[in-house]
Amino acid sequence: IGDVLITNDGATILKQLEVEHPAARVLVDLAQLQDSEVGDGTTSVVIVAAELLKRGNDLMRNGNLHLATIISGFRSALKVAVPPLKKNMVTLVNELSDEDLVNAGKTSMSS
Repeated sequence: IGDVLITNDGATILKQLEVEHPAARVLVDLAQLQDSEVGDGTTSVVIVAAELLKRGNDLMRNGNLHLATIISGFRSALKVAVPPLKKNMVTLVNELSDEDLVNAGKTSMSS
């Protein structure tokens, strides 16, 4: 029958999959990269990327847009979205209080 694995960790689940479809392979690779670089957020990354792929596919099929146009739109959106994220979502370690660091440690140990 095979081994039984019980987990809620997206990276662990995706590592167990034998994926052949190219788009699915990209999602698995993306999750593994996220896990190796950050150590968390694999499920979120896969959900966002899958939704972008779905919306792009919808635009190709129903909107009659060429793939190059869709990719160009995604790149334009990236240029607009990243600067405010970098500005508002990044906090330097020397700006954190002791309480912030303790809370971060507690969160890391509980996941």
